[in-house]
Amino acid sequence: MTVPDTALPRPGTRSPGGPTEPTRRRRGRGPLLLTGLAAGLLLVCLVAAGTGQVHVSPAEVLGSVLHRLGLPIGPLPSAAQGENALWVVRFPRVLLAVIVGASLGCAGALMQGVFGNPLAEPGIIGVSSGAAVGAAVTIVTGVSALGGWTVATAAFLTGLLTTFAVYLMSRSDGRTEVVTLVLTGVAVNAVAGAVLGLVMFFGDADAVRAIAFWQLGSLAQASWGSVLVTLPCAVLGIGTALTAAGRLDLLALGERPAYHLGVPVERLRLLMIGVTALLAASAVAFTGVISFVGLVVPHLIRLVAGPGHRTLLPASALGGAIIVVAADLAARTLIDYQELPLGVLTAVVGGPCFFWLLRRARSRAGGWA
Repeated sequence: MTVPDTALPRPGTRSPGGPTEPTRRRRGRGPLLLTGLAAGLLLVCLVAAGTGQVHVSPAEVLGSVLHRLGLPIGPLPSAAQGENALWVVRFPRVLLAVIVGASLGCAGALMQGVFGNPLAEPGIIGVSSGAAVGAAVTIVTGVSALGGWTVATAAFLTGLLTTFAVYLMSRSDGRTEVVTLVLTGVAVNAVAGAVLGLVMFFGDADAVRAIAFWQLGSLAQASWGSVLVTLPCAVLGIGTALTAAGRLDLLALGERPAYHLGVPVERLRLLMIGVTALLAASAVAFTGVISFVGLVVPHLIRLVAGPGHRTLLPASALGGAIIVVAADLAARTLIDYQELPLGVLTAVVGGPCFFWLLRRARSRAGGWA
């Protein structure tokens, strides 16, 4: 007996009670992707920690770490001052790059999930611009109540305050519409840019150079102290985001369907905006503005693993960490005895990459409506 063609399931269609074949393939890629990204991050960290004026091989880097952990395995650095170069300069910088990249990558994936817009990024809610204003005012006024931590603390607090100001101004009738929130963020960013220009106008030449350096982004000021401050913020933020992955998947169906499925939409949105502000503000407080990481990395992860947030969030964190560590390695080694601005380098690479993603999406969709 011949089964008619109409009775056979078409490729890519959902079988009764089960996901589509592309969905099953993407789910299978998730663990492999996370494993590959984790291995890639470890490798790039070993290379970054050993590269510089004092060369240390990856095996010696790993051996130094194992010896510090009480495991006498592997060789120790043979170069003069190799241990000091690793533990005083390189490891704090590499770890801060990992934390900053993971925070920005996860924050970008969160913003795109909460807004339902692939063009969303942490900067759209005023985190970066608010932090820049706080840092600039502190530099120009010369306030040093917290010593070397004053600028970072001011940037962190003003970034958080700006974010929640954007959220409160966009609320109406007890709820917040995504379009209103985005437009409010655009307006606040414009005002913050004007305030920043005004602050730079009244500052002296040294203050202007310091503000410009901070805006361009750099990990040159990395220390164990900055690592100890940013690490708890990253762990708390990323951990909270992972617990909300399932609800973010439901939110992707739309606000009304998600609400009927039991998702407290407004409460979830407020929580995720707060988490994004915490991640982004703690990241830019010590490094300045690093652009395009939170925008491009989640796009690239979606191409491989799909839109499911259980894979997207941790993979974006790992991918962001790899990008920032690799970009910082290039920034301090491409030109001898000079360091390129990290934020400029990520923008130079991220801009064309994002343009390619836009063109790809446009061609697959048959053009923009």
